[in-house]
Amino acid sequence: MYHREKSIQLKSSASALYNNLSVLRLAPRSLTHFAAVHANVVNLVSASWDGLNYSHRQLQSKEGNVATSSSLIMQMFESDGSIMVYWHALDTPETPTGVSLGTVLVFDVPSKGSNITLSEVLEEHTEAVTDMASECSGNAEYIADLVSADDSGLLCVWKSGGEFQLLNKIPGFDMSCSSVKLWKGTVVAAYGSGQIRLYEGVTGILHAEINAHARWIYSLDIAPFTGLLLSAAEDSFVRVWHLNPAPENNSVEMEHLYNECVTDTQICGAKFCDGDGYAFAVTGYDLSEIIRYTQA
Repeated sequence: MYHREKSIQLKSSASALYNNLSVLRLAPRSLTHFAAVHANVVNLVSASWDGLNYSHRQLQSKEGNVATSSSLIMQMFESDGSIMVYWHALDTPETPTGVSLGTVLVFDVPSKGSNITLSEVLEEHTEAVTDMASECSGNAEYIADLVSADDSGLLCVWKSGGEFQLLNKIPGFDMSCSSVKLWKGTVVAAYGSGQIRLYEGVTGILHAEINAHARWIYSLDIAPFTGLLLSAAEDSFVRVWHLNPAPENNSVEMEHLYNECVTDTQICGAKFCDGDGYAFAVTGYDLSEIIRYTQA
């Protein structure tokens, strides 16, 4: 179904972090931006769609002045990393708010300009927040449009707006949720047990539970136009699944389509490169390249 393409080199290797790969496809410029973290450095690669041109950039994270009340700073950059458009000093010198304390920071980002402001702080999580995802189908008919996960496996389902509204809290039974997605009202959550669970976001009803991997799952992604689901884990396997809504019984079915073993690699990031799932990319711990696959 997929075959391996030429890899993209990174300036430094990827760290063993959940979801350690981001992909941004810019159709007007025929470019795809890739980002992976190594320690306190973000490796950025801009690749042309014809595969002939690559541009590399490294962003060094900056620490606040230890004499001030905050030692850590959250930064926002342009998609190519060229300009820092906003920074926010986190509230405590010991742990970064939004990660270790479990709070979620909501920022108001204008469509133009850099007048970014902190608008709300959500405090439903008591453990470290591990991942967040917005509704990726682009369909506004679904009530839930954001889900957040934490180290205890708790999932918080939200409706965004002037003020965020908590719709549901789905327990995780003390197993960390490492990656989460939201598609057509369905929450797709991956856990340290190697399981993937599908929940109805608003009600919390469990649609499916799959023993997808033998080791800790590090990354999930969904191709919103086709319902393809990508999962990747410490067991060196990348798997592609298909999510199929079943309106007759108000549930979602999940079908396995494809396996790929990335030999001798502890996978830490995997993302589709387009909305149809035609291609995907993978990063691995201590691996200084982005491995790409496209449909045969």
